[in-house]
Amino acid sequence: MAQTTQGRPGADAPIVNRGTNRKAPWPVQFYGTAVGKKWVMALTGVGLIGFVFAHMIGNLKIYLGMTTYHGVRMYDIDAYGESLRQLLVPIMPATVILWLLRIGLIVMFGLHIHSAYSLTRMNQRARPTRYQSSRDYVAVSFASRTMRWTGMITTLYLVFHLFDLSWTGTGATWHRGAVHDNFIASMQRPWAAAIYIVANLAIAVHLYHGTWSMFQSLGLNNPRYNAARRVFATGLSGLIGLGNVLFPIMVLAKVIK
Repeated sequence: MAQTTQGRPGADAPIVNRGTNRKAPWPVQFYGTAVGKKWVMALTGVGLIGFVFAHMIGNLKIYLGMTTYHGVRMYDIDAYGESLRQLLVPIMPATVILWLLRIGLIVMFGLHIHSAYSLTRMNQRARPTRYQSSRDYVAVSFASRTMRWTGMITTLYLVFHLFDLSWTGTGATWHRGAVHDNFIASMQRPWAAAIYIVANLAIAVHLYHGTWSMFQSLGLNNPRYNAARRVFATGLSGLIGLGNVLFPIMVLAKVIK
């Protein structure tokens, strides 16, 4: 005989799956808000700015010529590249720390792009109709208006740069570990030098607005410090932009050989 539930208290009540009501971890909830996305974009931006600055400083070794590294004569920038592969050796195996740093950069880059895209979508949903009149672009800087485009240029440039100097080369003579020779072989091609110049100018513009706005995203802005913020943003982005743009120019001018 089939069992019946008649007469039982609550027998006709629907079965509730309590597991589906479990809240997401706090970091996930925070990232789901506009404030959380702004914080993630700002903090990852700080990390990426730090990397770009350190990368430029390391590349300045292209000007230093030859050195002796572990008893072997080689270009200073080649020794720099090898030292990165040997970080914390023998405590850690070779290239492990370098790959951990690379993975960290990939994660930061991915979060930076995702948070920027998500904020854009949230703003579009909050304002479903376009502006009926032209915006007051006097109050909106060129850097802020072009953040989307400079961001896309930076992403495409990153792919080209990795293929060009880190992975397989892009048509120039390329040898694994020969940083100096790969550097010269690539940038002595006018079309490749033009890519590096244009892309690094776009990166400098992107860095300017990113550096300026990250204080506001973190809630650290104050009208009293706006002048200092502008000087800092201009100085940092200008220094990085100038340093990186000079590399292909100096190769084409045969100052770096």
